[in-house]
Amino acid sequence: SESSSNMPKTLAVFGATGKQGRSVLDFVLNDPELSQKYEIRAITRDLDSEKAKSLRGKVQVVQGDVRDRASLEKALTGVHTVFAMTNPIFAPGGGEIEYDSAKAIADVAVEKSAEYIIFSTLPSIAEISGGKYTQASQFEGKAKAERYIRGLPIQSAFYWPGFFMENFHAIPFLAPQQAPDGKYVLARHTSPKAPVPYIDAGGDTGKFIGAILAEPDRFEGKTFCAATAQYTLEEVAAVMSRTTGKTVVAQQVPVAEFKKSTPFTPDLLAETFSAGEEFGYYGPDSEQLVAWAVENARGRPSTLEEFLQAHPLQLV
Repeated sequence: SESSSNMPKTLAVFGATGKQGRSVLDFVLNDPELSQKYEIRAITRDLDSEKAKSLRGKVQVVQGDVRDRASLEKALTGVHTVFAMTNPIFAPGGGEIEYDSAKAIADVAVEKSAEYIIFSTLPSIAEISGGKYTQASQFEGKAKAERYIRGLPIQSAFYWPGFFMENFHAIPFLAPQQAPDGKYVLARHTSPKAPVPYIDAGGDTGKFIGAILAEPDRFEGKTFCAATAQYTLEEVAAVMSRTTGKTVVAQQVPVAEFKKSTPFTPDLLAETFSAGEEFGYYGPDSEQLVAWAVENARGRPSTLEEFLQAHPLQLV
């Protein structure tokens, strides 16, 4: 009979119907080694959603809601490893709500004797900027949760994704806007020469999480600053010009103008971009941290050009 160490370990995946969780799920299922090592339990708030239904037959799908502790206790019973993530809440107090959600998952994981948590989080902009920028609640809530998880009696590793390439599709005001002269303009209040890390979150999250799942002891306590590379806005505009056949240019605008173009949380977004320009998205060593993550990923992450070829921008 097989020893228990050869039995597949149950991997709980939060956000299994979203970009990151689905990427982890698909990656593990399609990886010859990881698909033998782990049995996936997809955790979703709504079992009746179309996305949840599409997972049935591929993996075990269970209901779990961070606001309902009993549901988490049930969902995490018998789990070995947890991929945890929390959705950003762009509202006052959003960071604290995210912290509470992550803490609930982590506390129940420990209570149910899980052995490993991989948490999708973000750096603390307040810390990186020495207290200069404090409005980026979606970063601070996650960073506070990471500090909490690091103090728990469970092994852990962390995933800090860069700017989602998908944002150019999902958040229209961040995409190029047509100017009166027919050109398309990517307008930011930050320098078009400031580098920012980019990731195809839906396509590549699994490559970084997969590395941790393959060698959990090696990456225990480590953080993957997950991006394919850093791009300046000028480089982004050039890639968009090549992939769309339209002329896309990067333009620096006054901060007040940028905020006016931002339909929600303008201060939060302005601070996030300003801090990245001044201190680096991951701090002063962003370039080396991204290079380390790429080198250790389980598979090569897509470039921005490859992403925009696969998911073309519709510039009309």
